[in-house]
Amino acid sequence: MRRRDFLPALAAPLAMAQAQTPQPAKLKGKFKQGVCGGVFPRGMSMEDRCREAAELGITGFDLIGPQQWPILKKYGITPTMYPGGPGGQLPNALANVENHGKLEPLMHAAIDEAKEHGCPNIITFSGNRIPGMDDRKGADNTVAFLNKVKSHAEDKGINICIEYLNSKVNHPGYMFDHITWGVDVCSRVNSPRVGILFDIYHAQIMDGDIVRNIRDHYKWIKHFHTAGNPGRRDLDQNSELNYSFIARAIADLGFTGWVSHEYSPSQGRDWKEVLKAAIAICDVA
Repeated sequence: MRRRDFLPALAAPLAMAQAQTPQPAKLKGKFKQGVCGGVFPRGMSMEDRCREAAELGITGFDLIGPQQWPILKKYGITPTMYPGGPGGQLPNALANVENHGKLEPLMHAAIDEAKEHGCPNIITFSGNRIPGMDDRKGADNTVAFLNKVKSHAEDKGINICIEYLNSKVNHPGYMFDHITWGVDVCSRVNSPRVGILFDIYHAQIMDGDIVRNIRDHYKWIKHFHTAGNPGRRDLDQNSELNYSFIARAIADLGFTGWVSHEYSPSQGRDWKEVLKAAIAICDVA
């Protein structure tokens, strides 16, 4: 075979293979969509999770530690929420001033690491209520901690997100269980880099009135989590939450960050079809 004939023959299979490789979906929505680990089957590798997510148009992955960030980046996925640790553990965090000395250097180190690797958010928690301490004192302690680290977060452009959780079903005793508590803390810290991780599932259980609360307190919301209620399941007709309406409201406010899915697929349903449906519901132009 002549060389001029060999090169096109060699290129043809390569072009065919490239054409058959699934291309990542391009979502039309104003905001970006992410995932948490629970939307995938147990035991699925991080490599497979990232490949599948990227093909569906997902661009963020929450609560994944730095050791796995290279896998995310291989598939064009941003590590969107630095996991707990620097901001305390869920039951024991910022409301308890005895934790501050340990957590402050961890938070500063996490801010630097997040900046270096393009992780825009760090999660933190109020922690649980402490016997003999009222919620106002817990808020004061939380404000004091966040005031110590906010200038570093501002300098690096990293958001510190305190999560809003329910104390009725999943997290008994958790202090930041009503939106007014978190808004009070954030307004007193008054930093563009300190805000709320608004988990829609938890918010529905504790306060309801989801869209009004998002609109009224949008200034302080840095990130969203989704799940159906009851049961923290799919975002479909079996949930009392109207995610099409909620997604439109978030988009209309001009939010361009990530809305990350944190449900567990209903028993017997195919995880990929559930995720596709959730993405479609929230893909608001």
